[in-house]
Amino acid sequence: MAYIGKTPVIGNFQKCDSISVVNGQAAYTLQVGGSNVSPQSENHMLVSLNGILQAPTDSFTVSGSTITFASALSTGDVIDFVMILGNVLDLGVPSDNTVSLAKLTATGTKDSTTFLRGDNSFANAGITMADQWRISAAHSGSGYITSNWERIDTDNPGLIGSAMTQSSGEFTFPSTGTYLVSFVTSCDADSGNVTYIFSEIWMTPDNSTYSQTAAVADSAEAGYRGSSNVITLINVNNTSNVKVKFRVNGSAETFNANGNSTYTRTGVTFIRLGDST
Repeated sequence: MAYIGKTPVIGNFQKCDSISVVNGQAAYTLQVGGSNVSPQSENHMLVSLNGILQAPTDSFTVSGSTITFASALSTGDVIDFVMILGNVLDLGVPSDNTVSLAKLTATGTKDSTTFLRGDNSFANAGITMADQWRISAAHSGSGYITSNWERIDTDNPGLIGSAMTQSSGEFTFPSTGTYLVSFVTSCDADSGNVTYIFSEIWMTPDNSTYSQTAAVADSAEAGYRGSSNVITLINVNNTSNVKVKFRVNGSAETFNANGNSTYTRTGVTFIRLGDST
């Protein structure tokens, strides 16, 4: 059954730049916007010479971006226009800024300038940032860990994306998002008056007031050797205001949070899981 109504037309239609005739020359370069273009074949073109449409193959041929007329042109001849129809069975290349996230089958982010590969599953969307830091020397007694921080740089660290930055143990996030923050400690206590050791994550939402957002305690005694791990999720909706730092707290001052410069004993892991809320 024939199509009823106006036949749909689909193609990458392009009008070529004006071509100046050179006396005695048959071959000319096809360009659109100053860049060479290559039609699929002569049959995908409309060419007007001196006001007359030319017959494909008989009057002209095309090879790559070169159109060659059957006879050399002379002074006074005018190439009125060259239209490239594209492959009428193909949509062609979309114009800039014409495809939105809603038209794509992969998963995009709220940021219109960013697009992630994958389907709607979190695993396929991928992790865009993962970073790890550790202390290279022991921290003694209770308090914030403010010194000896280093980004892990041994044994092929699996770091992804932009790094965290820190100043005196206060960590700044590289971009907004929801982050998983994990703090692991390896502590020892040689004195019998240490009964517990806390590992704590502290955060500020306003670059000023800090509060304890997560903590894990481990019991201790003379000769104690142990480790703990505390994990939390932090909504970083402003990289200038939302920051974190890390603290150990014991029932006495005679203990250490151990450090090492070649492998992690006390350290932190940051993973960006998704957009901020």
